[in-house]
Amino acid sequence: MTGSPPTKSSILPSGGGAALMDPSDVLILLLDHQSGLFQTVRDIPVADLRRNVEMIAKLATLLDIPVITTASEPSGSNGPLTPEIHQHAPHAVYVPRKGEVNAWDNEDFVAQVRSHGRQTLVIAGVWTSVCVMFPALDAREAGFKVYAVIDASGDPSEMASRTSLARFVQGGVKPTSTNALLSELHRTWARPEAADLAQLYGLVAPNYAAVIESYQRAQEAARTA
Repeated sequence: MTGSPPTKSSILPSGGGAALMDPSDVLILLLDHQSGLFQTVRDIPVADLRRNVEMIAKLATLLDIPVITTASEPSGSNGPLTPEIHQHAPHAVYVPRKGEVNAWDNEDFVAQVRSHGRQTLVIAGVWTSVCVMFPALDAREAGFKVYAVIDASGDPSEMASRTSLARFVQGGVKPTSTNALLSELHRTWARPEAADLAQLYGLVAPNYAAVIESYQRAQEAARTA
């Protein structure tokens, strides 16, 4: 099995979009974003990590992209999933595991992934070096096109994160970031969700929220002048 090519609607006559994700082929996997594991993250501020995950959940809902979540021993020290994921992506499907560290070792999880018929997997989780790494490499081996969202994932150290990044590249998993994911799936401001998408940019780049605010104030001033 190989990744499906982008649909014709996602490729412009100029050829733009041919090398990018096709939103209609994307499935988002949010793995093990749990309260206990968050306390071990050292390569990214946890507040930034949680905000980036929130953005992905909101983006998935806005663009009607399916989401699968799972957790590693949520009743133990790893803790429950962060609530904002299912709060902002109420359509997300949670798949319980039976103790497996690697979500891809769980047959129910893999079956749920395959049931959507999408070949582009966008994965984020805690820890990057385990909870993202293992299923990402297995999914790539199974023929999926796989992206790892590095700043929506976290590791116990920067060394672990750098090592994970190298292994992703060696294994054919494409690293990306939340702002790149947002822009890649957004693609054009000429769409009805443009205003809502602009608000998401304020999550991944808080200074951009100030840009939006200053623009809106300038527009208001021009109308009342």
